[in-house]
Amino acid sequence: MHEAEPFITNDAIVLGLLMAILMVIFKTSNSKKTGFVSFYKYVPALLLCYFIPSIFNSMGIINGEQSNLYFVASRYLLPASLALLTLSVDMKEIKKLGFKAIIMFLAGTVGIMIGGPLAILLVSVIAPDVVGGVGPDAVWRGMTTIAGSWIGGGANQAAMYEMFKPSNDLYSTSIAVDVIVANIWMAFLLFGAARSAKVDKFFNADASAIEDVKKRVEAYQSKMAKIPSLTDVITVLTVGFIAAAIGHAVAGEIAPFIETNYPALSDYSLNSKFFWLVITATIIGLVLSFTKAKELEGVGASRIGSVMIYILVATIGMKMNVLAIFDNPGFFLVGGLWMVIHVTVLLVVAKIIKAPFFFVAVGSQANVGGAASAPIVAAAFHPSLAPVGVLLAVMGYTLGTAGAYLTGLLMQMVAP
Repeated sequence: MHEAEPFITNDAIVLGLLMAILMVIFKTSNSKKTGFVSFYKYVPALLLCYFIPSIFNSMGIINGEQSNLYFVASRYLLPASLALLTLSVDMKEIKKLGFKAIIMFLAGTVGIMIGGPLAILLVSVIAPDVVGGVGPDAVWRGMTTIAGSWIGGGANQAAMYEMFKPSNDLYSTSIAVDVIVANIWMAFLLFGAARSAKVDKFFNADASAIEDVKKRVEAYQSKMAKIPSLTDVITVLTVGFIAAAIGHAVAGEIAPFIETNYPALSDYSLNSKFFWLVITATIIGLVLSFTKAKELEGVGASRIGSVMIYILVATIGMKMNVLAIFDNPGFFLVGGLWMVIHVTVLLVVAKIIKAPFFFVAVGSQANVGGAASAPIVAAAFHPSLAPVGVLLAVMGYTLGTAGAYLTGLLMQMVAP
């Protein structure tokens, strides 16, 4: 959270800087030079795409909170990219992935619901002051907003803020904990995605269904591939942005209608425009996958969609201030412990049901990151798997408010 004016305030310049960062990362990650090959063997390119912008943000060169770039990327580029990444999907193949994806998603939700109260309980034994406070400054109130974000997303977080009314200072600290702890965990997931075969071996997991989906999509892409003409590229962009436009139109009608006529559904975030925007764009992509539009994959639909996703990743990174950890280390300790419990539950369940690491990563991120980052993590395994992230994130939105509310009550019970 910067109080001072950042060095660069013009969003056009910030966007140029972010694109330059992405270009350097992609150029070096595809370099054949030994140093770069060795470096990227251990550090995934995707991880750097949001970590480097976070350094610029933490140093005060740019300010993710003051910039409109994340809003533009999440509201315009994300829905367009979801439609483009989804239109080549083979739903029959995705269905073959089975119930393990849903089981891992629910395990992630349970891990967050028990993790919050357990983290408060454990820290209250060692340092009760860290998780104390009274009235609006009671730490558990702030942590309910983290629960909303980690089970669902921003809309669920806002709902928890309205329900439990933490003080503004506590809320801003909670947001810092939410963003930093979630992004550190996302970094581990991206790191693991590059080594998923080794992790699957450890879990004795059968990832053959996931590999089949990847191979079929790659085979389809190479069969359909051709050098795109200007008309092809404009057609692909038009399909993406029309899907985004329809998403905004639908969201602009449905969300207010539900807010006014069915306020009880707000508990499930069904009054969130972002929720309906993401759902509509994904559905349009799925419908197009049954039509001739599927052939747009041959001229690079998913490649263009991936560019949009990477711009989104850079803008997410731009919102992270790694130095905020030093402002309130106790609170971050609770957040870190909470995340460790979530991860432990996930890994135990994965070991029991022999789930591939892909399901662990996407099941976790569908909870913790929501619709903006679950497809990013899924696409780190393969662009064709992005829709799995979206579909699970949608479940997170629907469970988010109710799950977080219950978590809040449990945290209130155990708070000192």
